[in-house]
Parts: sequence; structure tokens; C-alpha cells
Amino acid sequence: MKRIKILIVDDHFLVRTGIISLLRDVPEIEIIGEAENGKIAIEKCKQDMPDVVLMDISMPDMSGIEATKIIKTENSAINVLILTMHESEEYFYNTLKQGASGILNKNVSKDELVKAIVTVSIGKRYIGNSISEFMIDTLMQKFEEEFISKQKEEVILTKREKDILYFIANGFSNQDIADKLNISIRPVETHKSNLMQKLSLKSAAALSLYAFEKGYK
Repeated sequence: MKRIKILIVDDHFLVRTGIISLLRDVPEIEIIGEAENGKIAIEKCKQDMPDVVLMDISMPDMSGIEATKIIKTENSAINVLILTMHESEEYFYNTLKQGASGILNKNVSKDELVKAIVTVSIGKRYIGNSISEFMIDTLMQKFEEEFISKQKEEVILTKREKDILYFIANGFSNQDIADKLNISIRPVETHKSNLMQKLSLKSAAALSLYAFEKGYK
């Protein structure tokens, strides 16, 4: 039986080491490399051609969502499984929109992690935390419908608001955005709240979809 080639991507050395330790004795899996950020992951995917990439979301320089988009654009046969501590509709939507095959919480058990790897390696979707395929499809449809229904005349945005939308479209968390703009997290939250009000959007997920569809990426 062909072993599933795995690339592990996380900016924390201990996390990568922990995953390697967890999976090294699984007969179906072969760990072929690791990367500390999205840019390195993209290069390793070109060189090593993994079957599955275990991808963190929040990393310096390039988020896991950005890296996923590029990896899938360059080689659609590579399956990306997101491992994250974030649990929100916004993250679910962004990861799937950019081509990820699945998403798991980092607290997942070894058995479920292996199950998820095997599942995405054969081209199927795997969503952890008991979220079914039907619920995800319904959620994405809801976001699309909300986005379309809220499209009116163009709204004039400030440069800072456009900057915020760029980071939202590329999957950055509030803290990541604050770090990039060298401000505290509170102004970021205020900007997002003001943007939702200005654009007549009801949720952070809808704001994320607006940013993506309007080309702030």
C-alpha cells in the first residue's frame, strides 16, 4: 500500500515536533518534511510533492490561508488539511474558499488526525468538531446569498479600511492585523465593526467574503 506523504507546516518548532512524534509510527503515513512558514511550505511543495500538507493558519510573513491558495493554484493534486486553534465561521469559509480539503482543531486526537489525513488524501473533504459536510455546504451557500443580497452601490472606504480588508481577505486574525499595522487589537476590532456597519453586513464571515470577492487579496 502506498504511504501518504506528509508535509507539516507550523511556525512553532514544538508543534511540528509533536505532530511528527504523533505520526511517525503510523504505517500509512510518511513524513517527508516540515516548514516554519507559508513561503517555505510553497517551495517544499514544489520540490517534494507531498500528498497532504498539514497547515497552520496564523504564521508570520504569510498566513496558512494565503499559502494554501498558492499551493492549490500551482498543484491542485496536493491536499491541504488546516490545523488551527481558531473556531469561527470566518475561518471555515476562508480555508475552504482557498482550496483546503479540511480543517481540524489542534486539540484533535491522534485517531481523528490520521482519519482526516487518509480522507483528504483520496480527495474527500474532512471537517472536524462534528461539523458535517451538509452543514459546511449550507454555511457557504448562506454566505454567498448574504453577500449577493447586500451588493448595492459602491461604498467609499478610507485607506486604513482598505488595508484592513486586504488582511481579512488573506486570512489574518485580528492580532495578526494589529501586528502588521503596528497598532493595538482594539482599533482593528473597531475598524471591522465600522466596516460591517458601513457595508450593511451582519457578520465577520460576510465581511471576509466581501473582502475576498472585491479583490482585496
